[in-house]
Amino acid sequence: MTHQKATRTTTKKAGAARTTTATAPATATATATATTSGKRPALAAASPAGALALTLTAALALALGGAAPAPALAPAGSQAPSGGDARISTAFALPGAKVYPEGIAADPRTHAVYVGSYADGTVYRARPGRSEAEVFLPPGTDGRRTANGLRVDARGRLWVTDSTTGVAVYDTVTGSRLAHFEVAPGTSARFVNDLALTPDGTAYLTDSSRGVIYRVTPRQLAAGSGVLTEAYDLTPALRPRPAGSFSLNGITSDRAGRYLLTVDMTAGDLYRVDLRTGAVRRVALTGGDLKAADGLDLAPDGTLRVAHNATNTLTRWRVGADGTRARLARTITDPSLQIPTTLARVPGRTLVVRSQFDKGGPMDPGAGTGGAGTPTTFTVASVRGL
Repeated sequence: MTHQKATRTTTKKAGAARTTTATAPATATATATATTSGKRPALAAASPAGALALTLTAALALALGGAAPAPALAPAGSQAPSGGDARISTAFALPGAKVYPEGIAADPRTHAVYVGSYADGTVYRARPGRSEAEVFLPPGTDGRRTANGLRVDARGRLWVTDSTTGVAVYDTVTGSRLAHFEVAPGTSARFVNDLALTPDGTAYLTDSSRGVIYRVTPRQLAAGSGVLTEAYDLTPALRPRPAGSFSLNGITSDRAGRYLLTVDMTAGDLYRVDLRTGAVRRVALTGGDLKAADGLDLAPDGTLRVAHNATNTLTRWRVGADGTRARLARTITDPSLQIPTTLARVPGRTLVVRSQFDKGGPMDPGAGTGGAGTPTTFTVASVRGL
């Protein structure tokens, strides 16, 4: 990825070679805090891809409170990563040697699955029953440098964020761009990351550098283009974080469209944003935290599934009816997850992106010097029982 500064703050964990199904000790119950939404002045931006990897590595160490040990890796040369957990298998492969996938979205109408490349902005489409995805949007389409968050809305339109600019919306039949929205000119230190869609068709997007949530309404979508509107500024509610580290990352909505849940991956906190009042509060977590949390998926029954990238971990939480409390119910840790970034729930299983960011990608501490090795075939995992 090119021309950007702030980067994905995560934690690394060595020896994550076993799968654990348990509830961790109840040691991390966050205190709920409330604030109202607001706005802050624009900040400003950019550094080359080499610096990106270095910044990420430093941020990982900061998140751990010290040096970041190397994560457990899949066997070198393995084309179909396998771990000790029989519930983890490969759903499909992604063509290309330097894909470094990040976002994923499933279309419930066609059952197609879309995956975005963090490296060059390619968007892949996996058709039902196929073992390998195809290129749906080639690299650099519409000037896109990265493809982070992906979602398919109720009308079958594909939303794709570019961390360096904003978000674009595509027709999944023709591949034509229907709309695009960008961060205001001159805004620096931006990193448009993930997005969620509410039942009324509004899109909400996190900015991991600025700690804000943008909004695109159906009326704005119909207009076709514009500047991303800052809907909520969570910085007054966020815990202090090291300079250059990330805060907000994954984001999801309850099925009624009452609130958003978004994660501060550095502090490991989950936040609830009330869409009626704009109030922001920290969700009370029982049994664990959300450090290194990347993608979120909230099911209609209140089950929250989370991908923790650098620790090769997936967690399942039970969210209270009003979204103010969550309890850890299950943890799966396995090196075959290969730095999981995002996930999508489909009937009977969860699809998880294997980014391999630590092998020549933005989480490789030795990027440009040989690093942690050459990535294997890029794949999306199928996980049962999460």
